[in-house]
Amino acid sequence: MQNRPSPMSPLNRTALLSPFAPTSALGLYLHLPWCVRKCPYCDFNSYARRGDLPESRYLDALCRDLAQNAKGLQDRTVTSVFLGGGTPSLFSPSGIRRLLQQICDTFRVTPGLEVTLEANPGTAEASRFAGYRAAGVTRLSLGVQSFSDASLAALGRIHNGEAGRSAFKMARSAGFDSINLDLMYGLPGQTPNMASDDLTQAFNLEPDHLSYYELTIESGTAFARNPPQRPGDEAMEEIESKAHEQLALNGYHRYEVSAYTHHPQFICRHNFLYWQYGDYLGLGAGAHSKLSRNGRIYRSARVHHPIHYMERLEQGASLEEQEWWPTPAEVRFEFFLNALRLTDGFPIALFTQQTGEPLATVWDLLKSLEERGFLIADPRGIRPTPRGYTLLNEVIASFLPETCDIGSGRLGPVA
Repeated sequence: MQNRPSPMSPLNRTALLSPFAPTSALGLYLHLPWCVRKCPYCDFNSYARRGDLPESRYLDALCRDLAQNAKGLQDRTVTSVFLGGGTPSLFSPSGIRRLLQQICDTFRVTPGLEVTLEANPGTAEASRFAGYRAAGVTRLSLGVQSFSDASLAALGRIHNGEAGRSAFKMARSAGFDSINLDLMYGLPGQTPNMASDDLTQAFNLEPDHLSYYELTIESGTAFARNPPQRPGDEAMEEIESKAHEQLALNGYHRYEVSAYTHHPQFICRHNFLYWQYGDYLGLGAGAHSKLSRNGRIYRSARVHHPIHYMERLEQGASLEEQEWWPTPAEVRFEFFLNALRLTDGFPIALFTQQTGEPLATVWDLLKSLEERGFLIADPRGIRPTPRGYTLLNEVIASFLPETCDIGSGRLGPVA
């Protein structure tokens, strides 16, 4: 058993969550869109690999994209990098090293930069994990999803439960001391006991971070066209209730809707930047960006298909498939959509820093939600109550403007 830091306490949680990122902070999200096989529940911008992976050509495109976007961001400091997909672990360690070196050569980066790479157990090799660690990856996010062979087969995954356990152990042996496990519940044919066993097996591995979230049926997916039989409402309530009890008993603090850790040092700082409505630059096919420019929020989305993305960079054409400037009402909604996901809430000053507006613009609504028992709004900050957290979608919908066009697609990865 590894020597873990002492668990979170309310005191040391506050020490981490109260400060917020400076306006110069910038997250980098790089999308590597290929998978061995497209999962039937996945609505991310990913593509089953056909033949050889065009790794060199795609990395050439990403490096050009990085160089072009750095010109207007010389005053920003990159505080985290997230390599998402798709399955980034299909790319070679040398390719990842090249990409990270380009980032360090192009941008100013913070000391102790967090670099997360998503990996799937079905593509896990001990030598590759050691290579990623040597290349500069500091945090690994393993898409285990379940340890049940039956559940994994129902999800269309290419690995089994033993491969998930083996991948975690290989990552530890390769020197990774910050590992996230992705687990899903509400799976086809899953019983409360099966969901509980998934968590028990995860605890036995002692991950530093857990992303634990419900399977949702997204439009346009194979599951949407042919929905599987999932647990009923009563079973789901039992799964969730027991999961929260198990996570707490094993020392995992829920700091965001689907994110748990046993110590503040393992909080995903990249995703935490999203939840604080910080700025991030998305590079790669279909990647989204959110940047503050001249006192306004600018959003954009790259062209989706990787072939078109590479071709446009090679031809010097525009990469943006969508560009928009959210209205002040849309910015307020986006802020609360992100910040209220944090269980400990956010300091009042964060709202003004990230939206450019005084809290007075929404104070009456906040106090109304407080009177209804959904929020606590006081000089220390804004945070959801247990009731508000249970009904978070309803709370967030209160901030939705009458006319809202905030774009579509993935605002950022969950890991």
